[in-house]
Amino acid sequence: MAGSSKKAIYAALVGNLAIAITKFGAAAYTGSSAMLSEGIHSVVDTGNQGLLLYGMKRASRPADRAHPFGYSAEIYFWAFVVAILIFAVGAGVSVYEGVHKIADANEITSPFVNYIVLTLAIVFEGASWTVAYREFRRQRNEGHNFFEAVRHSKDPTVFTVLYEDTAALLGLVVALIGVFLASYLGLPWLDGAASIGIGIILGATAILLAIETKGLLIGESAAPETVAAVREIVEAEEGVSALNELRTLHRGPNDILLALSVDFEDDMPAGRVEAAITRLEKAIKARIPTIRRLFIEVQSAGDHKIGVEEERRTRNASGSVEV
Repeated sequence: MAGSSKKAIYAALVGNLAIAITKFGAAAYTGSSAMLSEGIHSVVDTGNQGLLLYGMKRASRPADRAHPFGYSAEIYFWAFVVAILIFAVGAGVSVYEGVHKIADANEITSPFVNYIVLTLAIVFEGASWTVAYREFRRQRNEGHNFFEAVRHSKDPTVFTVLYEDTAALLGLVVALIGVFLASYLGLPWLDGAASIGIGIILGATAILLAIETKGLLIGESAAPETVAAVREIVEAEEGVSALNELRTLHRGPNDILLALSVDFEDDMPAGRVEAAITRLEKAIKARIPTIRRLFIEVQSAGDHKIGVEEERRTRNASGSVEV
């Protein structure tokens, strides 16, 4: 799965780098503000893909004494940094350049150069978007629409690239319309308005990415299908009388931490309990390889209820919201 994610990122990186050079050349030759904003957009996207690759490398490091659960969650941090950069650099510079162009509007020279460059950029970005979308669709659960799939996705590298490429395509269309209208109607300020439009698109994209990655940074549970599979395995184990508690936490796209509280039959010997726990660990990890760490607590249902009541009283006494 990580290899497929890298494929989408590399495709976007190479495409954005080539497009950025072409856009800057066209902007310098024609004086188009929208084209300059698009060049900045492509540079930001190129840097973002580099950050995602760096984050994936950092997240793949093994656990050590300082970080006993590993570094998998670091990819969530770098995805959040990408969202900030899109907003601060991409959106900010595009809006600034657009306002400056409107205040000091100059006619675009040789607009056909912009038409050619923007059309080619749409083709290249479309190819990159296709690669990202195929990878996203491959990981998407059946029955989920696009936005539901993004909300349930635990791999920010895939939906970040997809969001970036979607924003790039929309920005290119806005730039093409702005350049055409500015030239055809003889209103050069429309070129600046297109630049502001590109900035708004980037800002909206950054906000959506920040919202999605924030949940991952705070810590999200595993998918309902994964939780149901664990519950099925535990309840099918001989000697288990009750599953008191089941908690999951995504430490990374393919790194789930699982904590279980299980009540075994009262007359079950300690040796059989140990054997059952070993079977549960093997069965769960065999069926769900993304569960990397598993903790099983043997606790009677009565003791569990007492513990929950004590936790509730403690939370109420400290002024926290009751759970």
